[in-house]
Amino acid sequence: MASSRIAQNLKSARERMGWSREALAYHSGLSWSAIAQIESGRRQEIRVSSLVALASALGVSVDYLVGGAATVSPHLLGHKVLIFTSDDEFLGSAVPFLTEGIERSEAVLAVPTAWQRDLLRDALGNNAQHVEFLESSEWYGSLRDASRGYLDFVRDRFETGSPWIRILGDAAWVGRPDAPAVEWFRYEAMINFSFASAPATIVCTYDARTLTEEVIMDARRTHPEYVEAGKAATSPEYQPPEDFILTLG
Repeated sequence: MASSRIAQNLKSARERMGWSREALAYHSGLSWSAIAQIESGRRQEIRVSSLVALASALGVSVDYLVGGAATVSPHLLGHKVLIFTSDDEFLGSAVPFLTEGIERSEAVLAVPTAWQRDLLRDALGNNAQHVEFLESSEWYGSLRDASRGYLDFVRDRFETGSPWIRILGDAAWVGRPDAPAVEWFRYEAMINFSFASAPATIVCTYDARTLTEEVIMDARRTHPEYVEAGKAATSPEYQPPEDFILTLG
């Protein structure tokens, strides 16, 4: 670890909080003298447990304190699109995705249409009890509320012990006559920003039997990966949010 970088970042974070070293000592559980030694660079070997305590107290990451690249590249999120043309294609990717999350003791949420929910429950069998099901028509009453709801779900489940969060959500909102597609795809693009550091994998499902080719193309453009036959791959059509949003009218 570069103690000079830690010293600089620790002092900067502490001062942004408006705290003295004594205040940071109180909130972190470390001694005032230990903090003074770290900030001055005199302490060369810093325990990981001390870094965790300081980062937690200051509301920053350990990567920030040590100057790690993950601070500016927190791309934990997996954002994938599943485009299907039959019930079998839907189940062939959705069921393995949910089952894998159950087997790994992850928090698993499904926000399907009513008919998808019934298909999934039947296909999952006893595993369905480990999936939280919510109705997509109710969940997507407002895109702002839906985004906030997903963030709250991720934070709550991660803070209560889930190692990862897995979400399957249907894009039925974009097929509604009163729902402009541009609003939906602005929402889809912004997911890549607002959830970038979230410990989650989100699979958005699109029924190509009921949606236009233009909608399907925008789905490919707003998801870094696609899912097919249970396998994920990089989407060649994907555009970064800052580029895609400029194309919207």
